[in-house]
Amino acid sequence: MRYLAGSFSAIFLAMAALTQPAVAADSFVVKDIRIEGLQRVEPGTVFSYLPVQVGERFTPEKAADSIKALYATGFFRDVQIQAQGDVLIVIVDERPTISRIEFTGMKEFDPEVVRKSLRSVGVADARFYDKALIDKAEQELKRQYVSKGLFAAEVVTTVTPGARNQVAIFFNIDEGPVAKIKEINFIGNKVFSESTLRSQMQLQTGGWLSWYSKDNLYSKQKLTADLETIRSYYLNRGYLEFVIESTQVSITPDKRDIYLTISIREGNKFTVKNISLAGELLGKEKEFQSLLTIKAGDTFSSAKMAESTKAIAEKLGSYGYAFAVINPQPDIRRDLNEVDITLVIDAGRRVYVRKVEITGNSKTRDLVIRREMRQFESAWFDSEKIRISKERIGRTGYVKDSEITTADVPGSPDQVDVNVKVEEKPTGAISIGAGFSSTEKLILTAGINQENAFGTGTSIGLNFSLGKINQSLALSQYDPYFTEDGISRYTDVFYRSNKPLYYVGDPDYQIKSFGTNLKFGVPYTEVDRVFFGTALEFFDIYVTRNTPQPYQTYVQDWGQTIPSRLQTYNIPITVGWARDGRDSALIPSKGSLQRLSGEVGTPLG
Repeated sequence: MRYLAGSFSAIFLAMAALTQPAVAADSFVVKDIRIEGLQRVEPGTVFSYLPVQVGERFTPEKAADSIKALYATGFFRDVQIQAQGDVLIVIVDERPTISRIEFTGMKEFDPEVVRKSLRSVGVADARFYDKALIDKAEQELKRQYVSKGLFAAEVVTTVTPGARNQVAIFFNIDEGPVAKIKEINFIGNKVFSESTLRSQMQLQTGGWLSWYSKDNLYSKQKLTADLETIRSYYLNRGYLEFVIESTQVSITPDKRDIYLTISIREGNKFTVKNISLAGELLGKEKEFQSLLTIKAGDTFSSAKMAESTKAIAEKLGSYGYAFAVINPQPDIRRDLNEVDITLVIDAGRRVYVRKVEITGNSKTRDLVIRREMRQFESAWFDSEKIRISKERIGRTGYVKDSEITTADVPGSPDQVDVNVKVEEKPTGAISIGAGFSSTEKLILTAGINQENAFGTGTSIGLNFSLGKINQSLALSQYDPYFTEDGISRYTDVFYRSNKPLYYVGDPDYQIKSFGTNLKFGVPYTEVDRVFFGTALEFFDIYVTRNTPQPYQTYVQDWGQTIPSRLQTYNIPITVGWARDGRDSALIPSKGSLQRLSGEVGTPLG
């Protein structure tokens, strides 16, 4: 048997041997390849990494290359190459696989989230054990605890061997106490006091509500956000050259108290001397000027600057310039504490929409989402219509969230595709309830409601209530697009029964009613809608000798003799108006919902 190369630690010795003349005798044509030592790795996997196949000449160079290639997979702890006659023998020692990963003492983080993060770097069940990766994962966990203010956290990793070349990994964690902020100090502040600057921060030194708000617990993420808040505070008040020079986080030896020191350079306060527009104005300079929220003579404000550039970019977007860029160019006059601002407009190319793609609607039909779009295919791109479309989709009630993005069309610089990604929410509900009152005793309620029946956007519902005094049953349907123009229709049929409030034995009177409602809604703006409709209601009124005399007289005059019954009906007309300016029916962040309605009876009833 010929020994061609040993373990990876001897690769350089093997490579050195390649320079010797005797190596030529080790070259041979491979008649067969045999793999030894495999437990979980498939032979085909090993063959795919070998730089030699049956029928090819095998040389010491290929021996070294084979060892390198197999080690690079991360599957093996040791690799040896041997030759027996014309048979190439590959002997491997597999790394153990991870049978499970457990966490003990972890409270600050969700173990499942940590597992997912570990999986992304190759540490997961059924993966090969790599000590370097485990050590890296341990250090990363410690770093994450430090970022949460848990400076005393300890992470100890235990690797326990198991059967069939497997290991179990245990991360044993002692989180310790969260370090609390003892002091927050500023260096270099002259214009604003320390108390003013501290009031802008989430992190605080603690107060009587800190047990609830936890604002005195250190967090690297919160500190980063606070530094940006302080920076914005200065920039919005004219301090154009404000800089945070350094941030020092000091912790006491017991790792319980933290001292924050923030060094800043305020600079001077600047006033806007002039503000002008340049670049591709498209003949709309006056229109763009009217959008500016920062004016000559104002104290410089980065927030107003951002509002102005955003407004111009959105206006350009409404004209089809989807990729407009506005570059503010300040010209600082330090001797006068003034700044001239030039907004350079790069309108880019004007584009139109090739197609609108809708994704994420596993239940809702494509048409139901598409009919809310105000940006149409083969039309100029319009950012305002994109915004309106997003809000309309959010107001449907069956979309939890939506995202509208654009993508270039390869080979067509004047076209974009609009991608609408929606996240649906559950729209069906089955409710069953029971209650008890001193008058009605046991009350039962039940209902089945579906806001997006069969993905059509139509709402249907069946509800009933059963008690000793009141009973009701209603079947309803609402179609937001009864017509293609967006006229809505609401219909229902109902039955109701009402007995005296203080029911004892036989009722003093009883009113039964049943009927149907029909209502239409006509949109006349994107947010306004007028309603009109009618109903047909039938009433049965029953009285007894115990009923108050005025009621008996009324029924006697218009109905039958005692025990009396009066049958009548009503055909009311309803009118109304609604304005829905919300950006979402489920979780609105802006806008309002307003309604006004009235009902009048008719001589027909």
